[in-house]
Amino acid sequence: MNTEEGETRGTNYISLDEFNISKEWGFVLPNPLSDLPKMYQPWMEIANNLTHLIEHHQLRCEVNNMQLLSTDFLSGYKQLRLAHLALSFITMGYVWQEGEHNIAKVLPKSLAVPYCEVSKILGLPPILVHADCVLTNWKKKDANGTMELRNLDIIFKLPGGDSIKGFFLVTLKVELAAVQGIKAISIATEAILRHDDDSIKNALHDMAESIRKMNQSLKKMDEYVDPETFYGIIRLFLSGWKDNPAFPEGLLYEGVWDKPQFFSGGSAAQSSTLQSFDEFLRIRHEEKNAEFLYRMRDYMPPSHKAFLQAIASGPSVREHIMLNRNPALRELYNDCIAALVDLRNYHITVVTRYITITAAKAKAEKAKQNSSALLLQKAPAALAERGTGGSGIMCLLKSVRDATKKVMIDNIW
Repeated sequence: MNTEEGETRGTNYISLDEFNISKEWGFVLPNPLSDLPKMYQPWMEIANNLTHLIEHHQLRCEVNNMQLLSTDFLSGYKQLRLAHLALSFITMGYVWQEGEHNIAKVLPKSLAVPYCEVSKILGLPPILVHADCVLTNWKKKDANGTMELRNLDIIFKLPGGDSIKGFFLVTLKVELAAVQGIKAISIATEAILRHDDDSIKNALHDMAESIRKMNQSLKKMDEYVDPETFYGIIRLFLSGWKDNPAFPEGLLYEGVWDKPQFFSGGSAAQSSTLQSFDEFLRIRHEEKNAEFLYRMRDYMPPSHKAFLQAIASGPSVREHIMLNRNPALRELYNDCIAALVDLRNYHITVVTRYITITAAKAKAEKAKQNSSALLLQKAPAALAERGTGGSGIMCLLKSVRDATKKVMIDNIW
């Protein structure tokens, strides 16, 4: 390595390993654990039977009688991630067991204390986040098989049957489709510093292809997730206690804080993937949306949040293209933007189908007594126009899509 290359790597080179990002798995936790040591079986038994306990209105009783366990014997990062996953699922079930009209406003000490201790160690909030339910909540049916959807299962379940399994696993496949694009960020950042336009071209090509693969993976949602189940059941259990009209007073974590706390529910905005592309391509969002997206970074593993900060402080591919007036690079950059706009347009289509149209159907069928109407009536009224993260979802998605379009580089040379 020559001196110039060493200086480049020392200050601005973005190494995925440094941020605990896998070259094979991206932000996904590779081969997560699905069981904890024997002393933590009380957690595992409840987490493994959540759907039954919730549907039979027994979960709160089980948790209230649960022994307070020390977290001192959790060993290693993967055990901590699994513990956070299990305690997150138990918490969401406990809070929402009886729906939005009989919310649990206090999380009992036996759950709150270990949950908050594990959260503090991991640098995650004590609520179910994207890093839990998508990045950690998966396993292979056949350990030697492929990562095809038919060979995948989730570790823990909440009410929603096959649809909640499909929702988490399709989102996992979207994350895995992004890996090529994440690697391209690291490659392109170094290439910009070395003025290696050929490597930049290859990286931008790979990023565009990766985004298109993400879009194809997202289109599997229709096949695996029922809109009425998502709207009537699943959204409730992913909802948080910040920016939620059904939860104006927050949640008290007994034995941890003296006052109730407010945390946002799980949201696609908590995925580091799209935010990393936005930072690399220098997409700038409106102030209100930017504030929400930046706040969602506090719901990511700290190393992934640091990765986004490193991209933001690194060299700008957009500026490099503008300064060097390279038509081939401009075309490839615009191809990335076009692919990202297509992905965001399809995300809007998904939200329209699963929330907007289904909400209208729920309203129209309110007076009916068939099973479909009854399912839709269970839907949380407070979330009718909001995402599980608490945002005004359609306005957010359209604004983010429009901001993406704006960075297209016009052919002015």
